[in-house]
Amino acid sequence: MTETKPPYNNTDPSVISGGMGVRISWWVMSRIVSMMGGLGVVSGTGLEIIYPRLLQDGDPGGHVHRAFTELVRRQPALSGPVWEIFNKYYIEGGRAPGTPYKHVPPCRLTRIENFKPGPDSFWELPREMQVLVLAANFAEVWLANEGHDKPVGINFLRKVERPLPWALYGAMLAGAAYVLVGAGSPDELPSMIEKLSRHEPAEMSLKVYGERSDSGGYYAAVRPSEINAGGEALPVPKFLAIVSSYGLAKELASNPATRPYGFVVEGSDAGGHNAPPAKMRFDAAGRPLYVYTEADRADIDAIAGLGLPFWLAGASAKRGGVAAAQARGAKGIQFGTLAALSGQSGMEPGLRSRVLKMLAAGELKVSNSIVSPTGFPFKVASVPGTISEEAVFNARPRRCDIGLLQVNYVTPEGELGYRCPAEPVDVFVAKGGRAKNAEGRGCLCNALLAATGFPQVCAGGYVEPPIVTLGEDLESARELLAQLPEGQETYTIGKVLGYLRAKA
Repeated sequence: MTETKPPYNNTDPSVISGGMGVRISWWVMSRIVSMMGGLGVVSGTGLEIIYPRLLQDGDPGGHVHRAFTELVRRQPALSGPVWEIFNKYYIEGGRAPGTPYKHVPPCRLTRIENFKPGPDSFWELPREMQVLVLAANFAEVWLANEGHDKPVGINFLRKVERPLPWALYGAMLAGAAYVLVGAGSPDELPSMIEKLSRHEPAEMSLKVYGERSDSGGYYAAVRPSEINAGGEALPVPKFLAIVSSYGLAKELASNPATRPYGFVVEGSDAGGHNAPPAKMRFDAAGRPLYVYTEADRADIDAIAGLGLPFWLAGASAKRGGVAAAQARGAKGIQFGTLAALSGQSGMEPGLRSRVLKMLAAGELKVSNSIVSPTGFPFKVASVPGTISEEAVFNARPRRCDIGLLQVNYVTPEGELGYRCPAEPVDVFVAKGGRAKNAEGRGCLCNALLAATGFPQVCAGGYVEPPIVTLGEDLESARELLAQLPEGQETYTIGKVLGYLRAKA
C-alpha cells in the first residue's frame, strides 16, 4: 500500500470565502481570494450540471477544455470517458439563443453486487455520471489553483449525497487543500478522505426513507479502480466541518474516526440553509416561523475549548471582524454575502445589479423561507422577478428535472426511488410523500442555476426564474457600496479582503 502524504504544510488563513450556492463561489473569485492570502473556496454543488451547460454555451475562454486536458494528463485512463463527455455536450460557438440546454441525467444510483458481505447494500452512480461528476469537480478546483501555489478549498452539502463521493474524489485529484462540508453531520468524511487519498474504495451512508431496521444500511460507494483511476497517494486535504452548535462539534471531535481538522461555526444569520431553531413556532396556518433566540447561538467558548481550529461565519464579516473573531479564540472568519455581491462572484451580472441597487436604496430585505425542499429554513432576498415574488413562484410549473435535493426512499419492489416536495404534488404523494410537505416548496436547483446565469429554457420559451440567497446582515455590504466612486456599481473581492482585515 502506498503511504499517504501528510496534510498540506501551510499556515491556516484568517479569512475564508464561503462556498455558496451553485457557482456563486466559482473558480475565478476563489482563485483571487487564495492568491491574496485568504482561502478561496469553490462550491461543489451542481457542477455536473454547470459544466455541461458551459460546454453547450461554447466553453467561453476554453477553460473546460484546458481543465479536462490536465485531468487526462494526470489520469490517462480517463481520456476516453472524459472526451466522450466533452464531445457529447460541446457546441462550437454555443447554442442558439432560446434553445434549451440538453438534459443531464440525474445522479441516480445502481446497486453494486458483491461489494462487501453482510446485510448492507452498496450503490454507485452510472459510469458516465461518475466521470462527469469527477471531471467537473476536478476542473473547478484545478482552475481555481491554476497559476499559483496557494491553498484552495471546496464546499459540499452533506444533504446532496449521491454525487458527493465522486465529487470529493475529483476535487482531491485536483489538489484541494481544504474540504468543507455542512448541511448535515459530516462524520464519515474524515475516513472517506483518507481512503480516497490512497485511491481506495470508500462509502458513505445514505438517508433512505422506508428502510427496514433489519434490512441493513444503504451506502453510496466510490471505486476508483472501476474507472482505472489511481497513481501516487494524494495530499490529504484539511477537513472543516460546518456546524451550528457545540453539541455537534463536540460529538465530531470526541471520536478520532470522525474528528475534523477544524470547524466553521455558522450562525443563523448566514445565507442559504440554516439549522432550524431549537424551539419551533408556527403561524395560524401552521407554517413555521423560524424565530431564533439566544438559545440557538453556538457556545463559542465551549467550541474553543475543544482545541481544534475554528472560524466564525454568519454576521462575522465586519470591519475588524478578523480581529474580533481571533479575540474569541478563532483562527478568523468565513464570509459569504460580501463575496456574493462582489464584482467577481458568479451571480448573473444583471441580477446582481438589481440586488445592489435595492441594497443601496435600503429596499433589500432578507428573511427565512420554507421554499427549500429539504424542510430546512432557507434565507431568501426579496427581489422582483425572482421566485421570492408570489406571482413568479405560482407561475412556475412544478417539476423536478435536476434532482439534487431529491430524497431517497424504498420502493415497493425494494429498490431505491427518489422524490422531491417541489415536484407535482400528485407525483410526490404517489411516491409516499405527504401533500402537506409540498406546500410552499419550490425548486432550488433550477432557481439557483438561473441566479448564476444558466437558466433552463423550457417548452414554449418559458425561462426558469432565479432565486437570491444572502445573509441577514447587509450592513457591511452597504458600507462598502457607500465608499465607491461615483459611477462604480460594485466593489471588488479584493476590497472585501482589505475591509475584513482592517482594524475596527
